[in-house]
Amino acid sequence: MTKKQKTVLIRIMVAAVLFLGLFITEHIGGFDSLTVPWLPLVLCLVPYGIIGYDIIWKAAKNICRGQVFDENFLMMIATFGAFVVGEYLEGVAVMLFYQTGELFQSYAVGKSRRAISDMMDICPEYANLEEDGVLTEVDPDDVEVGSIIVVKPGERVPLDGVVLEGSSLLDTTALTGESVPRRVDEGDSIISGCVNGSGTLRVRVTKEFEDSTVARILELVENASSKKAKTENFITKFAKYYTPLVTVGAVLLAVIPPLITGESFGEWIEKACIFLVVSCPCALVISVPLGFFGGIGAASKLGILVKGSNYLEAAAEVGTIVFDKTGTLTKGEFKVSKVLPQKRTEQELLEIAALGEGYSNHPIGDALKEAYGKVLDLSKVSDAEEVAGFGIRVLVDSKEVLLGNEKWMKKNGVLHVPEQSAGTVVYVAVEKQFAGSIVISDSIKEGAKEAIEKMRQAGVKHFVMLTGDRKEAAENVAKELVIDEVYGELLPGDKVDRVERLLMDRKGKERLAFVGDGINDAPVLARADIGIAMGSMGADAAIEAADIVLMDDDIRKIANIVSISRKTLGVVKQNIVFALGVKILVLVLGALGMATMWEAVFADVGVSVIAILNSMRVLKMK
Repeated sequence: MTKKQKTVLIRIMVAAVLFLGLFITEHIGGFDSLTVPWLPLVLCLVPYGIIGYDIIWKAAKNICRGQVFDENFLMMIATFGAFVVGEYLEGVAVMLFYQTGELFQSYAVGKSRRAISDMMDICPEYANLEEDGVLTEVDPDDVEVGSIIVVKPGERVPLDGVVLEGSSLLDTTALTGESVPRRVDEGDSIISGCVNGSGTLRVRVTKEFEDSTVARILELVENASSKKAKTENFITKFAKYYTPLVTVGAVLLAVIPPLITGESFGEWIEKACIFLVVSCPCALVISVPLGFFGGIGAASKLGILVKGSNYLEAAAEVGTIVFDKTGTLTKGEFKVSKVLPQKRTEQELLEIAALGEGYSNHPIGDALKEAYGKVLDLSKVSDAEEVAGFGIRVLVDSKEVLLGNEKWMKKNGVLHVPEQSAGTVVYVAVEKQFAGSIVISDSIKEGAKEAIEKMRQAGVKHFVMLTGDRKEAAENVAKELVIDEVYGELLPGDKVDRVERLLMDRKGKERLAFVGDGINDAPVLARADIGIAMGSMGADAAIEAADIVLMDDDIRKIANIVSISRKTLGVVKQNIVFALGVKILVLVLGALGMATMWEAVFADVGVSVIAILNSMRVLKMK
């Protein structure tokens, strides 16, 4: 509990004791024996002032700023009205219970924020910079790419890098929600935000702090609250117009019936005060954002970052999920599985292919270089040109070498032997003469099939896979994972076109989500209703364009975010229906003279507390 909350709690306790004493005094007839008629008013103003002075001050300040209609104004007018009609204790009670409800709301919101803040407390305070064998504690912002840092046991990894020396177990819970430690050894990549185990690690920094994993996560979390769901925006607009209407309605209720019926103004002023207290929109204004905030927090616990409550709300309506293949459904760990030379040896064909891909950092190029297994003489290579979606044209020993897919061979008029093996086929031609083909295979990710099944159980109806890979290889993966539609041999622009068509085929309010990890996926991630990116191995551009980020690349968690979003939306709708239902009921009873200020207090403070407790269930979702 904060210092401010403790101060409010003390004020509530003091005011409650005084109120209780006055309440007992009134009910045993103590006020009747007083000779001074205005003394009960003065006595009641003491606890009222203790508990309500800040509300009156806020209302007065807002009136001076032109912001008249808010909940502070409603409470001030309602309690002033109670004093005017001689219901002094009821005026004190309204303010006392209202402040109790506000304290509870403040504590609940603070607890939710702390839950997310504690969980995302991944920002490192310092880095151990190694210079000439000496360690110096410096700000992570001051460490340059290429520098050597040392991460001691129990310390938080401050920057992304590669392990040069040492081995250890990393606690990645705050990033991925995964409780099982991850082992790292020499040569392994390491990301900031993890907690080092028992081993000391020497790490070469590969990214500046502002581009590191931890910095990206913190930025996403900070910006999440600025992107509101449609329901939140509706409630905000609703409160903006609703409060003035309520105030006008209360004034009319206090004035018009007595003028028409001739009844006393006091009775109708009391009804107007009840109307004001009941109509206060606290339950909606607090519980709806808190529900979405809880949903984002529940997702974060699982290592799923949602960039705003609007995306959480949209995830509840996902009917179609479109996947990129490589790195999303498959591991992206390419290995040469077949070498099929024509008039050359296997080693000669591998050397030509490896030299052709010598300057490439594409996984396929890495697989070819790994299969060749020797040091490349890149002085033989010149004039490399890559054509997206087709292949590479390069000079090797001054001879034109073409490396790429079947379309690339056809485009250049190369007579080739088609290869039907499952996997990615790289065709090789030298001086327009077919030299052979190399088959590179990629394995399906562990848990991919389970992920698709979990998504079906969560209510997703349609699954599509898009890839630039060969149609045969794509269909092989789609068949194993039971995916409904598959499109292969697509250029990056073709993926956007295909998603556009799928968006046009949507039914009703159904949303389309796209899941990808590469730079070429960024345009599609941005175009889909919901873009879901891989946060651990995904490209920065993909993470930037996405709306939801899976920090450990586990696509099984997509089903979790769909379930969390639907649960969150259900809780939010429950709060809206419950709050409006109780308020309307008490308003009707008040108009009929069957509800007092005590029922009005429950319809405001009681409903708010119940709605907040309901919203907090989302944060504790399993």
